Amino acid sequence: MVQINGQKEAAAGMRLKDYLEQNHYPADGIAVECNEQIVSKSRYAEYVLQDGDVVEIVSFVGGG
Repeated sequence: MVQINGQKEAAAGMRLKDYLEQNHYPADGIAVECNEQIVSKSRYAEYVLQDGDVVEIVSFVGGG
């Protein structure tokens, strides 16, 4: 299991890019941290989520 934004999910073995697409996260406007390390956008396609990973996905919101 992978903990994503505080929720346990069966995403182990999935590429980060695929997870983001399946869950409708926009390609731009987000930042992803895995195990307290920022994952660069250029690595989303190759980064494979592992059992026990702790992932935080943050969306940028504009306004004023």
